[in-house]
Amino acid sequence: MTTVYAALRDRLLVCEDGAGEWTTTSRLEGHDIECLAASQGAPERVFVGTFESGLHRSTDDGDSFESLETEFVPERESGYGGAENLESAAVTAVTISPHDPDVVYAGTEPSRIYRSSDGGDSWAHLEGLTDLPSPDSWFFPPRPHTHHVRWLEVDPFDPERLYVGIEAGAFVLSTDGGESWRERPPGSRRDNHSMATHPDREGLVYSAAGDGFAVSTDGGESWDHPQAGLEHRYCWSVASDPGDPDAVLVSSASGAGSAHTASSAESYVYRSSGGKPWERLEGTGLPTGEGVVRAELAAGTEPGVVYAVNNRGPFRTADFGDSWDRLEVAWPESLEAQAPRGLAVLEA
Repeated sequence: MTTVYAALRDRLLVCEDGAGEWTTTSRLEGHDIECLAASQGAPERVFVGTFESGLHRSTDDGDSFESLETEFVPERESGYGGAENLESAAVTAVTISPHDPDVVYAGTEPSRIYRSSDGGDSWAHLEGLTDLPSPDSWFFPPRPHTHHVRWLEVDPFDPERLYVGIEAGAFVLSTDGGESWRERPPGSRRDNHSMATHPDREGLVYSAAGDGFAVSTDGGESWDHPQAGLEHRYCWSVASDPGDPDAVLVSSASGAGSAHTASSAESYVYRSSGGKPWERLEGTGLPTGEGVVRAELAAGTEPGVVYAVNNRGPFRTADFGDSWDRLEVAWPESLEAQAPRGLAVLEA
């Protein structure tokens, strides 16, 4: 049984393959979805963050969702968006710890991080993030006077080690579960969009950022920039091969406009293995190029298996990008104008 959760701008698609035949249902229609998370450790539970209505949770495999009563409603700064004293329920990042599925982290706009130890029933604010030296320089260009947590990743070897991507401004690291923070270690990117770790390689962290690709081999303490062959360096999503920590895929474009907007889109997927230069994947069955927005990527559980979703639908590769098959799910023409906001895959 495989379940694919694809977060689009205005709905969550729940795609299930029970016996070689896909069924698809639509959830949370009409919400402005920002992120999602699901875990093999608690497959019945799914979290979806929205811009306008906070965090939603399913406890029945995505069949239904409840809006969680949380403290994710910080006051926006005066003058934000031309209004006074507005409140924001924007949850822009969510992740589930690989060590304990009851431990969930959520990030918001403006940039704050919350932690739950009971599967989302209650939450604690992890303070100190904006007390770092650089937050005055953090900003998100489309909306003035703000910034947000774009990505959260828990280290698979250390449950207290948390990697944070701020859009835009900093990579932030915690080694004590969010009790304290360190920002901008040497070589780290400023506009981290997504990150990936690997359960077979301690210290390995990949980052796909608006200012390029980066890799750390010491748990985020320092970063290198292997860019050879990577012609499009506005990087969005990254996934490593479940069977090979040295093999990685990244989706990218030349800039934000060609990444996210279908009418001007031109995006690609690149692959690197064993430290070799990047190669652009073309003619593999995965749509890329003109009219295709940047893909969301998610690794499966078997070697070589990665899933992708773009505005042309969801796809799967079993040979780490040599060939891709489109999942046989309904994909209305209206979805071709959307840039997916997240992808999560559960394989039983």
